[in-house]
Amino acid sequence: MILVDSVTKKYPGDAKPALDSVSLHIEPNEFAFLVGKSGAGKSTFIKMITKEEIPDSGKIIVGGIDLDYVKKRHIPSYRRRLGVVFQDFKLLPRRTVYENVAFALEIAGMSGKEIRKTVPKVLELVDLLDQAKKFPSQLSGGQQQRVSIARSVARQPKILIADEPTANLDKLTTQEIIDLLKKINDFGTTILVSTHDESIVNTLQKRVITLADGKIVNDQKNNGIYKLDATPVPKESRTLQTPGHALKTKRKVM
Repeated sequence: MILVDSVTKKYPGDAKPALDSVSLHIEPNEFAFLVGKSGAGKSTFIKMITKEEIPDSGKIIVGGIDLDYVKKRHIPSYRRRLGVVFQDFKLLPRRTVYENVAFALEIAGMSGKEIRKTVPKVLELVDLLDQAKKFPSQLSGGQQQRVSIARSVARQPKILIADEPTANLDKLTTQEIIDLLKKINDFGTTILVSTHDESIVNTLQKRVITLADGKIVNDQKNNGIYKLDATPVPKESRTLQTPGHALKTKRKVM
């Protein structure tokens, strides 16, 4: 589903590469956390997946699409295949909750009839159907993030990328957002979450990929816990955590 092979990226003026020969394979339907200290390379990794940045070397294949063959004019079309959730929500302030979600579907070329059918279902999924006529400024931070998630999954993407989705939220709201992402994953969507939040990582015990100085220093494929270095994870640490609550790689030319 996401294949990163020997990817290196160095920004002009930096002494060290932001990503240094990184290789990673995330399976379809997997839920994975990407963790690391500030400057470890998490944001650059996400930007590689969304094609906001281009690697200096290496290969990236996402959902069967070889990103080497995605031309600049086709990048918007490629990104619409992904669901992307940001920590600052990026909602349209002059559009209602309903209109924010509908707009994402309009951009994707969905007909008015399909939009009217789809939006209520998506808002029901994120428990915001009763807030459909409100504007973002009338919502709490957690509600705004749920609108952002609704907008991202409305097109039923196979992959959802969440970059620090709970960074500005309180503990209770954070748990609600993670429970929602878990539910979306249960529907079959591959989820990749970049986060600094140790509690949610340790609660869910999903795959945990640790970046440090642009390299993957730890990859706990099952029952992972939050850690920022390459120190082996004691088995007892994995079993003490509380479990959390219960959408072919081949080349395509766009």
